[in-house]
Amino acid sequence: MTTTLPPTITTAARAIDASKVYGEGEAAVRALDHITVEFEAGKYSAIMGPSGSGKSTLLHCLAGLDRVTSGQVFLGDLEIASMHEKELTKVRRDRIGFVFQAFNLIPTLNALENITLPMSLAGRKPDQQWLDTVIDTVGLRDRLKHRPSELSGGQQQRVAVARALASRPQIIFADEPTGNVDSRAGAEILGFMQRAVRDFGQTIVMVTHDPIAASYSDRVVILADGKIVDEIIEPTTDAVLDKMRALGA
Repeated sequence: MTTTLPPTITTAARAIDASKVYGEGEAAVRALDHITVEFEAGKYSAIMGPSGSGKSTLLHCLAGLDRVTSGQVFLGDLEIASMHEKELTKVRRDRIGFVFQAFNLIPTLNALENITLPMSLAGRKPDQQWLDTVIDTVGLRDRLKHRPSELSGGQQQRVAVARALASRPQIIFADEPTGNVDSRAGAEILGFMQRAVRDFGQTIVMVTHDPIAASYSDRVVILADGKIVDEIIEPTTDAVLDKMRALGA
């Protein structure tokens, strides 16, 4: 009789006993308080919490945009918290995709140039077949020659999502990706991101305050006062709302 072993779960990002303190002495603020957490590869994870809970700080430390005061942060097998800035810049460029609330597009570049910018900076040519798949997935085929000022907010955020996906990064970090778009555009963007995980095997970790946005994820990690206080697997909007209400958020 042949025994089939379950597939190995790969961790895309993790923090071990991670703390982040801003300021010193009596003015010190502990944004992260000895957090240990893992985010699985090939999954769509959301981080939530009341204002000031540390959710954006955790995302920024996991993404190498900020450094923990103590503890360790891993991207796959790479320990990034102790990396020199030059090494860390290369890791962010080559292994990480970013989607921010403010879009962060270059106004003088058209949509296609913005999408391929990270690869251009790295001196790499995009995989044309994959690039075409990403462009069609986010519905931008007829807007590629337009600059950001000629696009709606929803279209600009679709460009940002396509840019994050185009280089097939190890992980995508999204910070309030639907915060500056209307509900219809937000639903489209969340749907694109969900499809990237389910159909293409991408890994996404997203900070959001929106229970509807969180319901698109596979797992929600909930923070309060710099600590992880709960999590929800296969979340629904109502389940997230109940948890957040319990925290007074």
